[in-house]
Amino acid sequence: MEEKILVVDDDQNICELLRLYLEKEGYKTMAAFDGQQAIDYAKNFEPDLILLDIMLPKFDGWQVCREIRKESNVPIIMLTAKGETFDKILGLELGADDYVTKPFDTKEVMARVKAVLRRTVSGEKNEICEVKYDKLRINLTNYELVVDGKSIDTPPKELELIYHLASNPNRVYTRDQLLDEVWGFDYYGDSRTVDVHVKRIREKLENISDEWSLKTVWGVGYKFEVK
Repeated sequence: MEEKILVVDDDQNICELLRLYLEKEGYKTMAAFDGQQAIDYAKNFEPDLILLDIMLPKFDGWQVCREIRKESNVPIIMLTAKGETFDKILGLELGADDYVTKPFDTKEVMARVKAVLRRTVSGEKNEICEVKYDKLRINLTNYELVVDGKSIDTPPKELELIYHLASNPNRVYTRDQLLDEVWGFDYYGDSRTVDVHVKRIREKLENISDEWSLKTVWGVGYKFEVK
């Protein structure tokens, strides 16, 4: 099935450029030029991925991301002219899956789009990818996190990270290893990306069970510890 991508940017030239590249790769695209349009189109167009600029009329990208995350876990890649670490981390904390700093290389954007979709849409495999622990079930086939019997809305990258760690209990991973193995070799982020996602996962799993925990190994990285 043709995957759908929503491009959100108030610069129509950027939208047109991305549309040309995306449609050349076989994606169906739609463009929104302000924050309100982005929120409306996210509901009506039901995209498989959103490329979201930060500096937008009406509602900025942060507000749009917050609104979309209230109802959907669709992957979001932030497009921003701001390169400061704070802006990148804020986007990740709001639930974005990745970010690209302007001016960007269109090939880089395409690589990131493919990498994110490869992980989120590939759940069409026949085998069930699932791990279970006390009061915890992580299903990567249908992208579902169940904590103490309740389904928890979780952005795709967070779920992939906890699944990867929980699938290899008590193994310590460095941040660079997690970037390579969860985000992929074509990811251009830094190690703080991992820290932000771990922080968000812990908020969902805090004080659930005494039998397992998401541990920081100081000076090294993280592990899913099982007693």
